[in-house]
Amino acid sequence: MSQTVVPSLLPVRHPLEPLSAAEVSAAVAILKLSGNITPTIRFVSVSLHEPPKALVHAHASTRTRPSQPPRQAFAVLFDNATNTCHEAVVSIDENMVESWHQIAGVQPTMTADEQVECEAAVLASADFRDALARHHGITDTRLVMVDIWSAGNYGSEEDRTRRLARPLCFLRSDPTENGYARPIEGIRPVVDLNSMEVIRVEEHGHWPLPPGGCNYAADRVADQRRDIKPLEITQPDGPSFVVDGYQVAWQNWKFVIGFNAREGLTLHHLRCLDGEEDRSILYRASLTEMVVPYGDPTETQRRKNAFDVGEYGMGMCANSLELGCDCLGLIRYFDAHLTTSRGEPLLVKNAICMHEEDYGILWKHTDRRLGKPEVRRSRRLVVSSVSTVENYEYGFFWYLYQDGNIQFEVKLTGVLSLGAVQPGETPPWGALVAEQLYAPNHQHFFNVRLDIDLDGMENSVQRIDVVADESTPQNPFGNAFQARATTLATETAAQANLCLETSRSWKIINPGRLNAVGQPVGYRFLPGDNALPFAAPQAWWRKRAGFVDHHVWVTPFHPEERFAAGDYPNQSSGGDGLVRWTAADRPIAATDVVFWYTFGHTHLPRPEDFPVMPTAFIGFLLKPSGFFALNPANNVPPSPRKVAPLEGGCCH
Repeated sequence: MSQTVVPSLLPVRHPLEPLSAAEVSAAVAILKLSGNITPTIRFVSVSLHEPPKALVHAHASTRTRPSQPPRQAFAVLFDNATNTCHEAVVSIDENMVESWHQIAGVQPTMTADEQVECEAAVLASADFRDALARHHGITDTRLVMVDIWSAGNYGSEEDRTRRLARPLCFLRSDPTENGYARPIEGIRPVVDLNSMEVIRVEEHGHWPLPPGGCNYAADRVADQRRDIKPLEITQPDGPSFVVDGYQVAWQNWKFVIGFNAREGLTLHHLRCLDGEEDRSILYRASLTEMVVPYGDPTETQRRKNAFDVGEYGMGMCANSLELGCDCLGLIRYFDAHLTTSRGEPLLVKNAICMHEEDYGILWKHTDRRLGKPEVRRSRRLVVSSVSTVENYEYGFFWYLYQDGNIQFEVKLTGVLSLGAVQPGETPPWGALVAEQLYAPNHQHFFNVRLDIDLDGMENSVQRIDVVADESTPQNPFGNAFQARATTLATETAAQANLCLETSRSWKIINPGRLNAVGQPVGYRFLPGDNALPFAAPQAWWRKRAGFVDHHVWVTPFHPEERFAAGDYPNQSSGGDGLVRWTAADRPIAATDVVFWYTFGHTHLPRPEDFPVMPTAFIGFLLKPSGFFALNPANNVPPSPRKVAPLEGGCCH
């Protein structure tokens, strides 16, 4: 659906818009002509090399037709023949490779092509076929599913010198059955992704295949409900948003949608129109990493800890939303332009979904003396993307509200990573979900990077703790409490966890700009559900995921500090990313700050999570706190009443 573009609201082309299909192809062609590309080199990713902040702000502030900062691509490449990683910056405008560097001793993200090739290698392996026949009498591998699990790093020399995968395998009973219901426990092939061959098959014992099966597909569920009537969402006058390329204007909000192979959906240059002033809030918001550690110490399961951003690539795993309806209403889709590992164009059609939602009461008050209720309905803008990482689905949802709130929510669904158990066995590290079928306890930890530019770049972060006042002559009833703000001066001082006892939150302020009551303008960061890691500090995955040690980190802006576990967490030995950067204990007050938030979901599985999990929700909220002079939603008009209730009364 095409949208009307209002030139006064949106500039020509924003320098932070993602690469177009033509730009991706041009970058690949320039690299291939440079002489650096051999037949054994894979293109891991090709994405926008973002221009410096100063150029972006200069572009945004130009009243006339703005000059365009140079368009550049950043490419990560990997040579299977030499087991080496390379980074390149390509000038699309100048048709040249500006830089080419080898990054020693790292393993970049596994590509989508490698996932397919890995499965084929396992199914063709004589050693795997032999183990399958000995354990289960299976000689036909056409119904075997192979999920390419990352190998991790457990201190062995092999982990550091080879590009490895350690797949999990399952057996379907027919070509369309839910294969995850029949895990092949005890057999784990180990694949060298450079030679694409199985180097060994680990056998940890024998478990019979679970006897049952359970499906979730509509054509496999016979007893579907028949008591659900249609629920229609209509917008006869069209949506309230305006779109130009990947730039969006909605209500008082303006921003740019980004997307890349590693992070997936990103938001850029988020501003809010306050009167006649275009005020900046967020420069860049992104998911930097996530890790899923499993809590089962048995041989088949204990090496399961996936770094889904750095090892798989959330963008590479993105769904094409035209293949399934993930949103209701009048939807605007955005495509993602990526590349295969051989440099061929890869289009993820409708990778991003944007629409409006009714969200209940925005505000209401009834003056009993006037007998006239005033109520406004809340509307929010939703920008979302969904990624499938083998068995799990992750939905990433950014919400913008009419009252200035900014919310991020992760929706977790999909299929549990299951294992088989012996008849009559009940493992202590998880839950039985069906006969001889077991789901290990596990956690999901996410880290989000918020590059905050609140009315400019010189910001500070305060930790807000609510404390009760002692009983004093000024507090004779002992009822008083207050919020105490601690301005964080250095990176080390900023490292902190949630604290229920003090209802802890954080506030980002601009000390150089005062609001209507003479205080620094600010936004509060309100955490949602969270967790602490249950694995011991010496656990190998925790060495690589040091960002889980604290819920909140604050750093001064640095353009090369983008990923909480470091640039290359795949098979890393740890100590990189936030742990390494913050060891310098740099000053963070009244500067260009980046706020990093780690939040975790502890999943104790249950039979109701099988065969497919109902969605779980986790996230956070950014709430204006002294940023506006008054309720910014005070001028939202009342909604016309068009539909009468079934019976008397009013429904909110």
